[in-house]
Amino acid sequence: MNPFEDMRLFCQVMESGSFTAAAEQLGLSKQFVSRRLIQLEERLGVRLLNRSTRRLDVTPLGQSYYESALRLLSDVEQVEQGIAGQNSEPRGTLRLSAPLSFAMAHLSCLLPLFLQRYPQVSVEVDLSDRPVDLIGEGYDLVLRIGTLEDSTLIARRIASVQRVYCASPDYLALRGTPLKPEDLTAHDCLPYGHGRQVQWRFKGKLQVLNVTGRMRVNNGELLRDTAIAGLGVTYLPTFIVADALKDGRLVAVLEDFAPEALTLSAVYPQHRQSSRPVQALVEFLRERLAAGC
Repeated sequence: MNPFEDMRLFCQVMESGSFTAAAEQLGLSKQFVSRRLIQLEERLGVRLLNRSTRRLDVTPLGQSYYESALRLLSDVEQVEQGIAGQNSEPRGTLRLSAPLSFAMAHLSCLLPLFLQRYPQVSVEVDLSDRPVDLIGEGYDLVLRIGTLEDSTLIARRIASVQRVYCASPDYLALRGTPLKPEDLTAHDCLPYGHGRQVQWRFKGKLQVLNVTGRMRVNNGELLRDTAIAGLGVTYLPTFIVADALKDGRLVAVLEDFAPEALTLSAVYPQHRQSSRPVQALVEFLRERLAAGC
């Protein structure tokens, strides 16, 4: 192996968190990866990782080497792509994870258009509302809605996601229309998720409401349909409830206290920032979602 391959091995170990996970991602044996990194440390004359039976801890020199290696590998990839021709079509397989409800509302029509535009790209899509481990599970790109944790991952804004409080006309006729956030404590609410306390945002102010309701679920479509059936007030992205609001099955409430929009972000590892398929999909989604698709 050349020094660049050793760098790639080390970066993969850092991002995967273990020799075993890195070996699986690279299609190599754990023993081979471990041996190569020992030889790398011997060649450099420094310790990059502190090893124990439970975990790997990077040393200060290891962290410095990792950051420098990422920059070098990115530069090498860009040079190679430049030689191969930056104007050539993106090609390869792209592993993507996206929230289920968002994917059904938007990706079901956008991904076929993307594949038609880029015939040499294949896409493997996992739809899940859970926070996937991008590195550990081997994704090239994930779409996430909301505030992102600080990390070494790269996040690019794709679009804004508006949310709305709403209920059915029958429910509001029976229980009355809430006029201020505190009124929700006297209503049946349909929160997303399974926590006992629900955090709902009003004009940038985070307020914890002790709401009651007969259903809590981590799926927006089921909450929407339950609200349409007249069982309470729910709080969902407009891409889930837009049609129901338009045809009157749901009515928006508390509009004077409209919450701020969430951000839809494309998140990917640093070593994928020069990937043609990743960048092509990010730009495609930004373009089409900005146009209202």
